[in-house]
Amino acid sequence: MKLSIIIPVYNVEKHISRCLDSLVNQDIGKDEYEVIIVSDGSKDNSVSIAERYCKLHANFFVYHQENQGVGAARNKGLSLANGDYIYFLDPDDYIADHVLKTLIDTALELKPEVLTFNSQGTTSLTLNRSRFNDLNSIIPKVISGLEYIANHSFKNEIWWYIISKQFIDKINLKFIEGRWMEDAIFTAQLFVKVKRMVNLSFDVHRHVKIKGSAMTNKEPSHYLKIINDNSNAAVVYNTIIKKLEQNENCDKRSIARLKSRQQSFVFFMMIRILKSTFKKQDIIPLLDKMKSVNAYKLNAFVGEDYNGFTYSFLSKLFSNKHLYYLIFMVTNPILKRNN
Repeated sequence: MKLSIIIPVYNVEKHISRCLDSLVNQDIGKDEYEVIIVSDGSKDNSVSIAERYCKLHANFFVYHQENQGVGAARNKGLSLANGDYIYFLDPDDYIADHVLKTLIDTALELKPEVLTFNSQGTTSLTLNRSRFNDLNSIIPKVISGLEYIANHSFKNEIWWYIISKQFIDKINLKFIEGRWMEDAIFTAQLFVKVKRMVNLSFDVHRHVKIKGSAMTNKEPSHYLKIINDNSNAAVVYNTIIKKLEQNENCDKRSIARLKSRQQSFVFFMMIRILKSTFKKQDIIPLLDKMKSVNAYKLNAFVGEDYNGFTYSFLSKLFSNKHLYYLIFMVTNPILKRNN
């Protein structure tokens, strides 16, 4: 078995068929890859739809667990996987037709611990054709994960790369359970340990932008959870950064990029707080906590990944906690009503 594709499922009956169809329309044999669908206590017709695919395709499997969150579902899928490489795909996304052979052939030839590829954000459900078909002129280079971090504006999410199963078992890496931002934490923890990474300029993944997704849900309790989990991600990133800073040979650019990413969690957390039901008396203690893990003030946020007047202007305003508190007091009654 060359590839295991792991899909966590929770109430996605409107989207899962598109996702699974894209995994059927591939260019490798069914004995070369498996699709592991983990129902995280899904209550709609998602599971029955997935089970229909299992009856038609011997390499599709459905497993069940009580609702524990996407991190726990991915961990369960990882424990069940038999492939040489692992791919985590969200059920409301899909991949282009006939792309898996190129990914697998490249992985088996170069033996990277992580192989990355391209993703497109879209609202279309019919971008089936990969835009990059002539790969003969592309010579992938093997680099370390820290080199990649230093030189690329990488995404937090996990659907734009595959991982060696042997490597992930070796470092015993798992997703944080019960929190959002688990993939941003997982990606950083993975990349800083990778010695063999290949960036393949190949168009594979479609990230479908839909209303009501986990990160766009504006229900008050959910909004507060995302705020809390952004602050947790900043805390975890501090641990990663501190370990790298102890290594004199570590490329300072990779540390700078991770610091910027850490502070981005705080910046976007502060944006959300302005629109939320967050309690005003908790603002200063939260910002003090972020300062204790070097995620605040926002002195490393603006850079290669986040730049321009708006980011620069707001980060300067937000870096004064008392000024931010006043901004909250003035804008929150209006913004949370309109949110």
